[in-house]
Amino acid sequence: MPKLADILQYMTQIDIKTRDILHELQCNGRITNLELAAKVNLSPSACLRRVQELERTGVIAGYRAVINPAALGKGFTAYIGVGLCDHTKKSQEAFERSIANATEVRECHNITGTFEYLLRVEVADLAAYKLFHTDGLGTLAQVSSIMSYVVMGSPKDERA
Repeated sequence: MPKLADILQYMTQIDIKTRDILHELQCNGRITNLELAAKVNLSPSACLRRVQELERTGVIAGYRAVINPAALGKGFTAYIGVGLCDHTKKSQEAFERSIANATEVRECHNITGTFEYLLRVEVADLAAYKLFHTDGLGTLAQVSSIMSYVVMGSPKDERA
């Protein structure tokens, strides 16, 4: 895994062509090198060298498929602010271990503000969410508060 210093050093060297490459790859990670080179007006060999360097330095951390949750029967999405009872490292680690095993949780972020964590949860429906809320989060000793934000639509979603 590349060191943060290597990533930061490379980031200061990113020019407009490299930004174009990153943009195209974010839109379509399966684009061929020939197609990518044509879109960013580079020769295929120059384009490939840049992509390989982005991968080597850790700017490109990986490639993944974007899955439609509804196609898997998970048509209900909510973001959840979770407050912990105390702010110790032990409490945070215990919470994070529990969340790592929760298949409903697609993202977990340690944040600043009113809550310690922000979760993105995908489940089948409201009944499944209530079950996760009550029998999952509600049973964790570290949790003191839960605030739910139900997603009604996502007019912009650039997660990949």
